[in-house]
Amino acid sequence: MAAITASMVAELRGKTDAPMMECKKALTEAEGDMVKAEELLRVKLGSKAGKAAARVTAEGVVVSCIKDGVGSLLEVNCETDFVTKNDSFLALANAAAQLIVSHNPADVAALSALPYSQDGFGPTLEDVRKGLIGKIGENMTFRRFKRFASGSKLASYLHGTRIGVVVEFEGDDVAAKDVAMHVAAMKPVALSSADVPAELVERERSVAAAKAAEDAAVAVAAGKPVQSAEIVAKRIDGGVQKYLKEVSLFNQAFVKNDKQTVEQMLKSVSTTVKGFTLYVVGEGIEKKVDDFAAEVAAQVAAAKQVA
Repeated sequence: MAAITASMVAELRGKTDAPMMECKKALTEAEGDMVKAEELLRVKLGSKAGKAAARVTAEGVVVSCIKDGVGSLLEVNCETDFVTKNDSFLALANAAAQLIVSHNPADVAALSALPYSQDGFGPTLEDVRKGLIGKIGENMTFRRFKRFASGSKLASYLHGTRIGVVVEFEGDDVAAKDVAMHVAAMKPVALSSADVPAELVERERSVAAAKAAEDAAVAVAAGKPVQSAEIVAKRIDGGVQKYLKEVSLFNQAFVKNDKQTVEQMLKSVSTTVKGFTLYVVGEGIEKKVDDFAAEVAAQVAAAKQVA
């Protein structure tokens, strides 16, 4: 069985806000699998276990460029928050976003090969990246990007340097900008309920079913009547439908006026949102967390053996 360290418990607590002992129990049951442990906590504690799940650990910036109807959204990663404030690093990130717009590279490798010079380094973007790694003393990478050239109007919003959104739309510019800000705040996963990825729907259904099974077990243990299979099925389906409304943009309550949905707000100003892209720095990247206490203990033990 995988060893459950204090740092693993702290990481899971930071993601879920669940009690420390519950985090340890979940990690033990999941044999150290962080994703599985998080799901176990959601089954046990409900939505409370997911409210901080958007927190990320990797560092970097998200930048955007829109020019003549063409746009880009780019994430550039680095090792520490300190480097995200470095002028040379920021210049590199913004230059790369502009190169995506003007050259339409197929992927990160093609982007890196484009001509660019900065801080005495060049003649390609990759040469500048390598040069700045040596100059700053920290690794940095171009992680992902998207280019927008569908002919739709574009609106972008950057929340600091860690969250970036581009919205493709037709209609009112102000409404589209508001939607971009809404996406940054509420982080929907799709435009409508029908667009939510099937694997996410199935995962939510699995969590709802496990929760229902646990409730039934508790009822049996307490000598209380158990709900019929039909009622349980309706509860599970209701939970899934609630989830779909919460994560689909059009069904979410608009952040500037929670009396109407985003879809209702857009209709009121004759605006159509055709798509959106949301980047959060470090999303999906697990940053190494050192167990300092364990490291010290190991060093002390090694020193005793030598002595």
